[in-house]
Amino acid sequence: MSHNLNYNSKTEKHSFFSVKEKAWHGLGTIIENYPTSAEAIKYAGLDYTVEKRNLFTYGDDTTPETEDNDIVMEWRVDVPNHYATVRTDTNEVLGVVGRDYHVVQNIDAFSFFDSIVGGKDGIKYETAGALGKYGERIFITAKLPEYIKVGRNDLIEQFLFLTTSHDGFGSITASFTPIRICCQNTLNAALRNQSNAVRIRHTASAHDRLKEAHKLLGITNLLAKEMEGVFNKWSKVRITDKQVKKLVQIAMAPNKETLQNLQIGKQDEFSSVFTNMVDNILEYTATNPTQQMETTKGTLFGAYNGVAGYFQNVKNYKDTETKFKSIMTGNALGKSQATFDLCREFANIGVDALN
Repeated sequence: MSHNLNYNSKTEKHSFFSVKEKAWHGLGTIIENYPTSAEAIKYAGLDYTVEKRNLFTYGDDTTPETEDNDIVMEWRVDVPNHYATVRTDTNEVLGVVGRDYHVVQNIDAFSFFDSIVGGKDGIKYETAGALGKYGERIFITAKLPEYIKVGRNDLIEQFLFLTTSHDGFGSITASFTPIRICCQNTLNAALRNQSNAVRIRHTASAHDRLKEAHKLLGITNLLAKEMEGVFNKWSKVRITDKQVKKLVQIAMAPNKETLQNLQIGKQDEFSSVFTNMVDNILEYTATNPTQQMETTKGTLFGAYNGVAGYFQNVKNYKDTETKFKSIMTGNALGKSQATFDLCREFANIGVDALN
């Protein structure tokens, strides 16, 4: 089965849909209009759930007394800490997983896309499907509606891509890709060409992290009018490179001693870690393509955007779990919030106070 699409013998259909364009060797369902998530999950044959079920094997006992009579005594032996993942509609085994593995249902993957627009219509589902003999892996590609902004300007016309598996191999992965998934080759290409991919392990917290993953991808709902108004105001406030440096230094200061040294100009007292972080933020703020737009170049909004962009796109983290925690609840969130508060303050009193 070279196309690798799952074939559902009950529905007698391949688990795949595509909007307008025929794809995947002409298999699956081709539709004319963008579907809702409820429609897409059915068109793609993904309207099934997966369960973790206990594993067991059989032992046998052939004793001298029973050996002559060819009688074998069998008993059930449970397999500890291992489970089978099973499709509940077909009872097909998709894989074997450990105790801590948490099933993320197909509908949860679609909920990731819908949460970006707050449950409203607007996500443009392009393709989706299930792969493997039993539907072990699923994928979805979609475009964001016009009122959704992506932090990196060059990603706006790209497809948002999500894939996950039910066989115990691989993480839940969401990323942008320039490739519309229409066959196995383009799926492989999308997996190789991920930019700013977010990977979430199948643990108990996977569902909650999936809900928040769009923040890590820099996706912003511009329907939040209050924030939009704030950022528009900041984009009109001009700020010099020297003032940006001072703003970043204050926001990134790790302690009161650093702040005091800032006030009296004792920069030789700064730690190398602090100095390097400030320099990296300033470099991102000055050179990244998203910082060259009219709204960001030389503006207060650009200064804020530079700090947020540094923590999302530049800073090295030990792994994606650490990055997730830092941006959602940890140091990166705290520093971004400190920068936001400072920008709001200097928007009111004037950036000349940074001189």
